[in-house]
Amino acid sequence: MQTREVDATAVQSLLAAAVAAPSIHNTQPWRFRLDPDSRSIEVRVDRDRVLPGADPEGRAQHLSVGAAVFNLRMAAAHLGWNPVVRLLPHREGRDTYGRDRYGRAPEGRDRYGRDPEGRDTCGPDPLATVRLTPASAADGWPSIDDGLYEAIARRHTSRMPFTGRPVAEQIVTELVAAARVEGARLDVPDIMGTRRLLRLTRAAEDRNTHHPGRTAETRAWITAPGADDPYGIPLTALGPRDASGRLPVRDFTGAPSAPRLPPLPFERHAQVALLWTARDRRQDWLRAGQALERVLLTATRLGVRTSMLHQAMEWPDLRAATAGGRRGRCPQMLIRFGYGPEGGRTPRAPAYPAVVP
Repeated sequence: MQTREVDATAVQSLLAAAVAAPSIHNTQPWRFRLDPDSRSIEVRVDRDRVLPGADPEGRAQHLSVGAAVFNLRMAAAHLGWNPVVRLLPHREGRDTYGRDRYGRAPEGRDRYGRDPEGRDTCGPDPLATVRLTPASAADGWPSIDDGLYEAIARRHTSRMPFTGRPVAEQIVTELVAAARVEGARLDVPDIMGTRRLLRLTRAAEDRNTHHPGRTAETRAWITAPGADDPYGIPLTALGPRDASGRLPVRDFTGAPSAPRLPPLPFERHAQVALLWTARDRRQDWLRAGQALERVLLTATRLGVRTSMLHQAMEWPDLRAATAGGRRGRCPQMLIRFGYGPEGGRTPRAPAYPAVVP
């Protein structure tokens, strides 16, 4: 489909693609505002869907928003526009909650930008704007999305065991190149490097499991079968534990009495990739989110399943350790990839009502 009018149908298609992006615990921490005069879509953070324990600085939240921005770009290109993205278009020097570089909130507001009565009267500034400009052959249109738009609806996190069949080097090279296009890097370690990263992830998972606050926070985003909740992860989308204990998949249920799948053997030699950026600013987090989504969609297009191992990123010392002592290397996400089941789908909140005229 191709259109140049920013009508209701086009907006619905754009936002349906945006909200299909992955987000930590499926929190979907985004809001959208359409500016018809400038033909722009503002992407803002939703302060009601935060993870104070696992993501106190909002880094993972920015990655999630960045992934949504990437999907907006792909949808815009598919509909015939050249999307022009601007990151952090307004409040320079402050984070999404208005805190300065020392972590100080504006006077009279808490660390999340709310007043003493818990109200968010001013709302967050946009993390990004996507301006819809006319496209031409010089922009690479209509092949600008490289088939990634069609992969948006087919991409799902697979928390199930993979077959263990190695992903071909040619495909791995494409995944590495996908991250580089967005200004990030993707390292695929050897067996020893993979074991080191999995050990750090296991250490983080152990900490999470024995931390009552983190466990409660995670369980709050798990929904029961049949629940009419567009946020969070349904129990039916969770995967089993690794029967061998080699692969430290996240335990979302926490309590031993909670319903869960029986343990299953996972792949003996997991393939993982570490996504990182050279710096660790808010704009780098947003770029990393776009790089993450390009990598995930590229994998989907090539028939490769993916899942995220984010636990070590949630503890500053373990996150630093995943860098392997290399300066100028800021880890953002550990991605597991391979061949296997599609995995359960997670719900999404309706896209069109999120538009603020």
